[in-house]
Amino acid sequence: MSEKRTEISDLGEFGLIDRLNEKVVIKNRSSLKGIGDDAAVIDAGDHVKVVSTDLLMEGVHFDLSYAPLPHLGFKAVAVNVSDIAAMNAVPKQITVSIALSNRFSLEAVEALYEGIYAACDHYGVDLVGGDTTASRSGLAISITAIGEAKKEQISYRSGAKENDILCVTGDLGAALVGLQILEREKQVFLANPDMKPDLEKYTIVTGRQLRPDARMDIVHELAEMEIVPTSMMDISDGLASEIFHICKASGVGATIYEDKLPIDKQTFDTAVELNLDPITCVLNGGEDYELLFTIDQKDFAKLEKHPDIHFIGHITKASEGKFLVTKSGTAVQIKAQGWKHF
Repeated sequence: MSEKRTEISDLGEFGLIDRLNEKVVIKNRSSLKGIGDDAAVIDAGDHVKVVSTDLLMEGVHFDLSYAPLPHLGFKAVAVNVSDIAAMNAVPKQITVSIALSNRFSLEAVEALYEGIYAACDHYGVDLVGGDTTASRSGLAISITAIGEAKKEQISYRSGAKENDILCVTGDLGAALVGLQILEREKQVFLANPDMKPDLEKYTIVTGRQLRPDARMDIVHELAEMEIVPTSMMDISDGLASEIFHICKASGVGATIYEDKLPIDKQTFDTAVELNLDPITCVLNGGEDYELLFTIDQKDFAKLEKHPDIHFIGHITKASEGKFLVTKSGTAVQIKAQGWKHF
């Protein structure tokens, strides 16, 4: 009798994580939060340390035919800093590990690190270690970010409560639309290498895909206003998917409103040009690295006039489900497609 084989694609990324997490046993009292949030939380006496790791693989997470190496280095740091920001913490150190195939020269590695150093400077973090090794097939980058916060400032995914206000920073959907443009221009180039990429009118969306910026500015502003979000995470897999995560962790439901979802004009126009529904791009795009968080209603007045924080809905009872209210007033159940790794 043949052994049962379960395809990882049947589980998906989060199903796989849940499965692997089933047998994890926390043995140390200092491990305050393990798998299941944007970063692990470790007791450090009068404060906590937060730790997050991301692995970027060539051909899966990036394509060097259109991703400049300095941009890639910056992005690799930014996506990890974003996980620290998503805990309402401040990044302090990173380690960088890379695996290189023999097609990479010293100059190419230095170009990659040019972006890493720029990100370290931008976010005020120290590069304190890592590893280098050979790869049989392209480039892999693994970065671990270490941050810190006061215990009472940490925001988990699990703190959202009924009637809290759902907020997002910036605008959404741009990174997905930018990726579609980059892929389109790559195909044009492959078909005719004499054709120059037509990217001038797409600078916002392509920039958001190639060199996203973690929203540490918002974390610092919230601290200045003495606001601790009741729950928080970054938008890496799409708004809908992240809303599902907060609802699952907090045991709540959510209602969001189509006319409140922030989308840049270039993102909207480019999505229409590509025959994509702009709202679908906002809900399921991912890689925007904006922040999704909930606040208590008493904090609304402090943020009401903030130019880059948008109030998109509110938290409901779990029994009320997760819905998007369209511009016409119809309530549509939210589906979390997210980004499929497997």
